[in-house]
Amino acid sequence: MDIRVVEGNIAEIEASAVVVNIFEGVTEPGGAAAEIDKKLDGAITALVADGEIKGKRGEFTLIHTLGRLPATRVVVAGLGKSDDLTLDVVRGVAGGAGRFVRSKHVASFASVLHGAGAGGIDAEDCAQAMAEGTVMGLYRFDKYKSKSDTDPVEEITLVTLSGDGIGQIESRVEKGEIIAEAVALCRDMSNEPANTMTPTAMAEHALEVARDTGMEIEVLDRDKMAELGMGSLLGVAQGSSEPPKLIVLKYHGDPDDEDNSLGILGKGITFDSGGLDIKGAAGMLTMKGDMAGGASIIGAMGAIARIKPKVNVVGIVPATENMPGGKAQRPGDVVRAMNGKTIEIGNTDAEGRLVLADAVCYARSLGLTRLVDVATLTGAVVVALGDLAIGAFGNNREWTDRIIEAGANVGERIWELPTYPEYQRQYRSDIADIKNTGERGGGAITGAMIIGEFADDAAWAHLDIAGTAKTSRNSGYTPKGATGTPVRTLVELAESVSSS
Repeated sequence: MDIRVVEGNIAEIEASAVVVNIFEGVTEPGGAAAEIDKKLDGAITALVADGEIKGKRGEFTLIHTLGRLPATRVVVAGLGKSDDLTLDVVRGVAGGAGRFVRSKHVASFASVLHGAGAGGIDAEDCAQAMAEGTVMGLYRFDKYKSKSDTDPVEEITLVTLSGDGIGQIESRVEKGEIIAEAVALCRDMSNEPANTMTPTAMAEHALEVARDTGMEIEVLDRDKMAELGMGSLLGVAQGSSEPPKLIVLKYHGDPDDEDNSLGILGKGITFDSGGLDIKGAAGMLTMKGDMAGGASIIGAMGAIARIKPKVNVVGIVPATENMPGGKAQRPGDVVRAMNGKTIEIGNTDAEGRLVLADAVCYARSLGLTRLVDVATLTGAVVVALGDLAIGAFGNNREWTDRIIEAGANVGERIWELPTYPEYQRQYRSDIADIKNTGERGGGAITGAMIIGEFADDAAWAHLDIAGTAKTSRNSGYTPKGATGTPVRTLVELAESVSSS
């Protein structure tokens, strides 16, 4: 897909479709929509008066121009209430507009910069948000379908009235495309069936990203993990015939200051049967996506390497299946993590914290002191927050707040839950240092805190994306399926660390 920026009046643009906008509650269109309205003999004003166009966020109305404009179609996009306008609203409207236009079998279209100049939103920020939203909204995973339902959108033209700063707008569009493509990679990996997205396949995707960006990469195999003492990760892996991989990507954005570093880690369980504590059929059906956290790390690392913030970032993905084979670990087994801490297996289906325990240990062995891990860790976080917010847990107030702020800046909602030390009693073991399970109440909290046991004195936070990693409906810039969260938060976090 090609996104270009031009100076001009959208009413004079020749295109299969042009997209303009209107706020909710407005009785007469303004700006570019007013220019279009004049050419259409007041058609938009009449439709507003009739109540067909209300301007509600995500509302799209198609008008055929019948030769009155160089463009053959006009799409009027609702922005919602002007007081509620944010960059995330712009992203969502751009994504929805792209899908709406594509549904009309339009291969290229032009659009105004939605909301630029309103609510303090400048053209550059708006352009990046629109590039992100449009590319993410037009995403689809149909590689296994014999025939696609619709033709792809091949070209998008963003129209700005003034040529001032057009170079900066183009630069921000390019950045938006980079970020959206990273989200698409995460979605692609998460949407793949488990018979093709194996731990080895995850490593191959990471190798491709490293080749494309010049990043350093190392992939540790089972023997190397055993040499390092990663008994926690290997305990999960021992029930599967698929070889486990520990994927390590390194971006050196500030090579003169090794302390200016960040570690991002992601759970890469490419299929989670539950192990010997096997899941029911319904619970197992979506477990191909249990590697979404790891996919988000690989996607984010690719974007970070292209955007080039001044910070060193290490991405670590422990990738394995969790299967009930003849060699699978048993409830009651005890494993030893890389740092020597022992873990009693209370339930083999609580495997994400086990693989991340060794990943965190490995990150600490590299000297990383700022860590964030991402995982589809618990059903309990879905009970707590539904599918609208990521659960956050941490051991350092400043660091956790920084991650939450990064999410807010890009429209990914993150809500913190407590990590009171009193919760630790839930995962005490009679025969080992800790158990991998707590009690039913506070399950998301204890799952996170078990990972935090391995962070030592590093600033650490955990993001539980079990509720947000996939969606069952199309909405804004998020089509049905894997969402690609929290790639954009991780990129924003790296940039925020870079600017400090």
